[in-house]
Amino acid sequence: MRARYKPWAADLIAANPEIVIPEPQQHKGKWHEVFDNDRPIHIEVGSGKGRFISGMAKMNPDINYIGIELFESVIVSALEKVLEEEEGIPNLRLLEVNGEALQDFFEAGEVGLVYLNFSDPWPKTRHAKRRLTNERFLKLYESILPVNGEIHFKTDNRGLFEYSLKSISEYGMLLTDVSLDLHAEEPEWNIMTEYEEKFSSLGQPIYHLESRFQK
Repeated sequence: MRARYKPWAADLIAANPEIVIPEPQQHKGKWHEVFDNDRPIHIEVGSGKGRFISGMAKMNPDINYIGIELFESVIVSALEKVLEEEEGIPNLRLLEVNGEALQDFFEAGEVGLVYLNFSDPWPKTRHAKRRLTNERFLKLYESILPVNGEIHFKTDNRGLFEYSLKSISEYGMLLTDVSLDLHAEEPEWNIMTEYEEKFSSLGQPIYHLESRFQK
């Protein structure tokens, strides 16, 4: 997700290093010190404007959340959501980094769950390796998750969903939940992303899956 250039974004991010963590590689294996507790850590790769990750953090105060977003003009919107809260969101941190470098920021087993929401579908076959459910990314997630670590995935793109089902199954993961229309019976735990609200309002079904590594 890209957004219009915001010349003030860099200054706002720099002014809030306790939320958008600078040099996150320094905290690899020590995120419990950043949060000042030993609660589970869940991450969202491609957190966009932050509606999902901030909503999950507020809903589940006993879990620590980290939103990962590459683009400064986008992650600043997630930062603003935290700043809008009177007491902030103490169990949420943001990283302005590339999701392909997760091993630089997290030790093996340090992350409990990975969320992938409305990732770029990269529809051309030659771009398949860029899809966040491609085998090379699954290996990356597996390297930072514990035994039986989970991936939860949502998309409006049927082609990407079918590809993801196949990729995840061929990797040897266990599919624990699959929905071809998540909102048909809206689960209480669901926090809608900006994309999700837009596409759902147009009648587009939202596809969802939960999967677990098996070792």
